[in-house]
Amino acid sequence: MAQLTTDRDDQSLTWLNNADPDAARDAVLRCCSAPSWVDAVTANRPYRSLDDLLNTSDNAVKELTEDDIEQAIAGHPRIGDNGGGRWSKQEQSGTDGASDDTRAELAKGNAAYEERFGRVFLICATGLSAEQMLGQLRERLGSDPDAERAVVREELRKINRLRLEKLVRS
Repeated sequence: MAQLTTDRDDQSLTWLNNADPDAARDAVLRCCSAPSWVDAVTANRPYRSLDDLLNTSDNAVKELTEDDIEQAIAGHPRIGDNGGGRWSKQEQSGTDGASDDTRAELAKGNAAYEERFGRVFLICATGLSAEQMLGQLRERLGSDPDAERAVVREELRKINRLRLEKLVRS
C-alpha cells in the first residue's frame, strides 16, 4: 500500500493507511461498533485526506441496516451514565456538573426512551450541557419511530466523524 500524506494529520492517516488489516480494524472499531461500517471504512484505504476518510464514513452510515444501527448503538453508554470508554466520557462531559435533579431526569428520560423505541438514546453530546441533552431527549420522545430512526442515523454519523477525527489526530 502506498503511503499517502497530504495534510496536518499526515502521520496518523499514514498509519491508518498502512496498518495491517487487523490493526486498522481494531483502531476503527473504537469509533463505531457496527461491523459493516468498520468493514467499509477499512476496505477503502488508503485515504488521501481526512475529508476522504470522513466522506467514506458518512456514506457507510447511510448504508447501515437497522441491525447495523443496533450494533453501533450497543457500543454507546446511556447519556449520564459513567460507563463507556474515554471518548464517551469526553463526549458526555456536559453531564459532569449536572445537578442531581437533572441526572435523575436524564435517567428517567433514558428509561422512557428505551421503553418507547427499544434502544439507548443516542445523541452527539460533544459540546452540549446536560440540560441541552435532556431537552433533546424530551423532544425526541415525541417523535414517530421513522423520524427517530433518521435522527439516530444522523447522530451516529456525527459521532463517527468526531471519533475518526480523534483517531487520526491522536
